[in-house]
Amino acid sequence: MTSSNIRVNLPQNSYDIAIAPGSLSQLGNSLSELNIGKKVLLVSNPTIFKHYGEQTINSLQDAGFEACYHLIPAGERHKTPASIRKLYDTALKNRLERSSTLIALGGGVIGDMTGFAAATWLRGINFVQVPTSLLAMVDAAIGGKTGVNHPRGKNLIGAFHQPKRVLIDPQVLTTLPAREFRAGMAEVIKYGVIWDTELFERLEAAQRLDSLRYVSQDLLQTILARSVQAKADVVSKDEKEAGLRAILNYGHTIGHGVESLTGYRLVNHGEAVGIGMVVAGELAAAMEMWQPDEAQRQNALIEKTGLPTQIPSMLTARAIADSLKNDKKVKAGKVRFILPTRIGSVTITDGVPPDILHEVLTKNIQQTQ
Repeated sequence: MTSSNIRVNLPQNSYDIAIAPGSLSQLGNSLSELNIGKKVLLVSNPTIFKHYGEQTINSLQDAGFEACYHLIPAGERHKTPASIRKLYDTALKNRLERSSTLIALGGGVIGDMTGFAAATWLRGINFVQVPTSLLAMVDAAIGGKTGVNHPRGKNLIGAFHQPKRVLIDPQVLTTLPAREFRAGMAEVIKYGVIWDTELFERLEAAQRLDSLRYVSQDLLQTILARSVQAKADVVSKDEKEAGLRAILNYGHTIGHGVESLTGYRLVNHGEAVGIGMVVAGELAAAMEMWQPDEAQRQNALIEKTGLPTQIPSMLTARAIADSLKNDKKVKAGKVRFILPTRIGSVTITDGVPPDILHEVLTKNIQQTQ
């Protein structure tokens, strides 16, 4: 794979996303290019730190940084204010200053929490994203959305806080569990549906997408570069989700409901997004906004990736519909859905009739044997 650099252009706080194999070992040198203080706090989870912690700390220290670390247990259920308070305690113990930097080494959960801590510690300090999962590389690490979950809703507590840099080393994907790789592919498919027809067609042409070992280096480079470019383009046009950026939530409206109602234990984020995209596509088809054959193409691609396509059987249509009232995209009491009009284009609407929503949700609940 070749290296590439993609710029997120913002009115303030623009930054680079570097996609470079082997770059993790050069993290310290990369950060030396930024105008930041010498104190850095690395945030990770025990599994990721076991693989890459020593290498990362050594790289930082070799470049002259005073590096310490804080570990958060793995899993969405630990994405809470209580976990953030413990991170604050470590920041205080190590006397982090306004010129100091938090570094997120991990997936989307670590990135979101580290960013939120950075946004709120001393009213805002630097942070850097070093994503280790496919989902974080193509989506969560880019765009400055940070936050934690409330028991009744995902990411209801948060802030926009842009990273100083995003460093993507594709080589770390070799230690990523297959289930987590598939979760990341949900976000990649999302970009194909909402923004990039060519990416969607490249994915369709692949024989298998359910594991990294079946993805060629050329296709992986396409997946990373085109997904990152899509996210960067949208964020550059709408940093704080005043309009266009809401399309990045395609599949997430229903997906977040499924995640929260199952206690963040049964399905991971990417799996929930896969289910949410199926529901959103079928809503669009039922409302005659999208051709049924295109909905079938999307669903076939989700299935090829090995992602679930049905809502867990213990949930009801009414419970999911009620959960949507807590969604961040609710405006004037109405739930806004992102629905496809063709592959490569979506629209935002609050005009989904309740009866159609109930019918589609009921149809897509997994039947028990």
